[in-house]
Amino acid sequence: MKLGALFSSGKDSSYALYLMKKRGHEISCLITVKSKNPDSFMFHTPNIDLTELQAKAMGIPLIEQESEGKKEHELEDLEKVMKRAKDEYGIEGVTTGALFSEYQSKRIQKICDKLGLKVFSPLWHKDQETEMREIIREGFKFIITKIAADGLDESWLGKVITEKDVDKLVKLNEKIGFNIAFEGGEAESLMIDGPNFKSTLIIEEAENVMENKFTGYYNIIKAKLISK
Repeated sequence: MKLGALFSSGKDSSYALYLMKKRGHEISCLITVKSKNPDSFMFHTPNIDLTELQAKAMGIPLIEQESEGKKEHELEDLEKVMKRAKDEYGIEGVTTGALFSEYQSKRIQKICDKLGLKVFSPLWHKDQETEMREIIREGFKFIITKIAADGLDESWLGKVITEKDVDKLVKLNEKIGFNIAFEGGEAESLMIDGPNFKSTLIIEEAENVMENKFTGYYNIIKAKLISK
């Protein structure tokens, strides 16, 4: 099928579209909502402008939609951009990187039902540790761009996550009930390379902006692509 990928720039949406392509589907476009609300219930916001470089790296067209990020009203913006994707690229369905979020999945399903689109969530209810290790073993590289949880300090920002880091996250889960794949909002990520990337995303200039010891974000000021 021709699919549009709901794309946030992070690890889950990146891995989901990769899996659907491996299953034989065509990823016709990436669909990104750029929310002005840093606390959006629906959308990833840190460094969202870098989706343009990621789209170029993967060689997939990108459709963007700005949103004020008001709760529930932002769904109208999502519907608008999904309709554009259907009209412009003839998509028959969408991919999502949802793992356990009923809030997001139910709302995406409702919009897709209205537009006559199928929903594919290849990571749905996947074990979080398994997902993290799979992403790394498949050759993807992602960094942490936001932290908001006990146990994650400034040293995690801008860090490329390895399997040793996953071991640390597993221990945090055992200790404080930490979501290993961050779906509880503990952290957010940015995909910088992968087997479906023709170029690597290089961070040239960035700064850490901290609210407190365990809350802050990695503000990317300048980035570029380097061909492999």
